[in-house]
Amino acid sequence: MTDLTALEADLAAQIAAASDLAALDAVRVSALGKTGQISNLLKSLGSMSPDERREQGPKINGLRDRAMTLIAERKAVLDAAALEAQLAAERVDLTLPAPPRRKGSVHPTMQVMDEMVAIFAEMGFAVAEGPDIEDDFHNFTGLNFPPRHPAREMHDTFFFAPGEDGERKLLRTHTSPIQVRVMQQGQNQKNEAPQWAAGHEPPIRIIGPGRTYRCDSDRTHTPMFHQMEGLVIDRNIHMGHLKWTLDTFCKRFFESDAVVTRFRPHHFPFTEPSAEMDVQCDRSGGSIKIGEGSDWLEILGGGMVHPNILRICGLDPDEWQGFAFGMGVDRLGMLKYGMPDLRDVFGADVRWLEHYGFSAFAAPNLATGLS
Repeated sequence: MTDLTALEADLAAQIAAASDLAALDAVRVSALGKTGQISNLLKSLGSMSPDERREQGPKINGLRDRAMTLIAERKAVLDAAALEAQLAAERVDLTLPAPPRRKGSVHPTMQVMDEMVAIFAEMGFAVAEGPDIEDDFHNFTGLNFPPRHPAREMHDTFFFAPGEDGERKLLRTHTSPIQVRVMQQGQNQKNEAPQWAAGHEPPIRIIGPGRTYRCDSDRTHTPMFHQMEGLVIDRNIHMGHLKWTLDTFCKRFFESDAVVTRFRPHHFPFTEPSAEMDVQCDRSGGSIKIGEGSDWLEILGGGMVHPNILRICGLDPDEWQGFAFGMGVDRLGMLKYGMPDLRDVFGADVRWLEHYGFSAFAAPNLATGLS
């Protein structure tokens, strides 16, 4: 007959030594499982005589109950220890300082626009604005685009549904409508001799920054982007004035006297003669370096204001002449600050903004440097 006292002492030692729930369950199975030690003792009661059964039955059942109690108590201890370990591992120390908040910054496009405004302001240019939603006249007709001319569709224009009068509004494809609005501002409604409002009587010298829209999207094009228009109207204006203005702008914008530019003949409906301006650069090594190398990169277009536009706006082209130019703000920012993909400029990625953003206290000025 098995010594129940020794068996109980052995099981108690095993239960106390169980270091985790898996070890405790192994002890439970070896004692109380189908083939466990105590289970086998209970099975042996059937083969005993009535007298032996009356004597051994209570002892074996008592051993079983005490073993189950020890196992339950040890399980409670191990459960509490496991919970304590989990809580310690997942503990959050609320006394620690909060993580630093992300600091706001000036978007590169806004920084570049401020830099451009600062340069042209020193040259005597004022800032003018116009609406993003334009009509056909200001976006096309007033800029010498003939009716049904294919150039009206050359910019992949975003048109609105026709109104009650049949006219289609559109998202402006360039900032050039600002030119027309400024030159026409002094005309009265009867289209008589222009009466120029204060600040807009020729000579005119303005820049017009703003958003423009075209149905295009790739690494160097986005459906919405920023342009800056320039317009000068005065007597005896010629291409030499335009070239000096843009040469000076490029040297100051790229902050290098080594910047070399060239003009190439081109065609725009609103200027005659027209030209595109290239800047000398180095394209080797997977990057573009302005002011060195032997390559050329087109950065803007301009020319002399077409006489038809002057007539449309009530100016006599025999008395007044002028030049106009337009440039992409976002593209100039990409060139100056090494941004590889124009789409990232509008991606609203906080990490990108932290990398390329500018301090709000670093307002561009020509005295201490633009950037």
